Amino acid sequence: MSVRTGLFVALGVFTAYYAVTLLAGVIKARRAKGAGSVPAKPTPGRVAVGFVTDFFDALGIGDYATTTAMFRFWRMVPDEWIPGTLTVGHTLPVIAEAYIFTNIVPVDSRTLILLIGASVAGAWLGAGIVAGLPRRAIQLGMGTALLVAATFMLLTQFGALPGGGQALGLTGTRLAAGLVGNFALGSLMTLGIGLYAPCMVMVSLLGMNPLAAFPIMMGSCAFLMPVASARFVQKNSYDLRASVGLALGGIPGVLLAAFIVKSLPLTAVRWLVVGVVLYVALGLLRAATREGRGAPEPEVAAV
Repeated sequence: MSVRTGLFVALGVFTAYYAVTLLAGVIKARRAKGAGSVPAKPTPGRVAVGFVTDFFDALGIGDYATTTAMFRFWRMVPDEWIPGTLTVGHTLPVIAEAYIFTNIVPVDSRTLILLIGASVAGAWLGAGIVAGLPRRAIQLGMGTALLVAATFMLLTQFGALPGGGQALGLTGTRLAAGLVGNFALGSLMTLGIGLYAPCMVMVSLLGMNPLAAFPIMMGSCAFLMPVASARFVQKNSYDLRASVGLALGGIPGVLLAAFIVKSLPLTAVRWLVVGVVLYVALGLLRAATREGRGAPEPEVAAV
């Protein structure tokens, strides 16, 4: 068995772990609150959000910032549940992306496995912290994270990010730096900042081919998200109906983008996303200010 085949087998085990953990969490929640009080059937709007965001994620736009924007715009999920819902809901679509892109783009197997392991450790730590944070802390954290994401998007648009080298693997001090960096990125992802853009910057700064970011980012997310999801599910810090909607819509969105569309002229879309992300980031920071003053939050809409 090759290293890459072993990685895919391990990913299957992580996927099974995610499914069992989610099912156990749903059963526990329904027993505690009653089946009718824990709705699992998603609305068409939530499924559409999953389809659109994961479609563009597979084309390189990212899905965390765009999903957060849609959730807040249509008031689909309470702010304090958004990080958990993003992680639980996007797990299966991202696993599908990992299987697709890790096969397409070559990268040194040792580097890939070690960086994935570092991101999983970071996510396990980060999710345990984020799942227990109060609403205002989540709002402040997500608002700040989205500002960082918007900065990376702007740098990408202006071509200001490092160009990278040709290496497909890391050794020595560069490998150590990559491990520390991916550990941090795994932790931050549980707060709602996507891994794609900062991972691209990191591998480029370390002298790797920027294309290597695809299997590293997809693989890292695919392995860390089941682990982080388990932490959010165990603490019931997510919205089940929205998570199911993201998964149901996201998987066909990924398949459409990867095998049929493959590429699009996305410059205008990226500018739109930057504007939306900045708007949502400021909205979250304003909401955190209102929360500190004791002002009530809007109710969740049934979209």
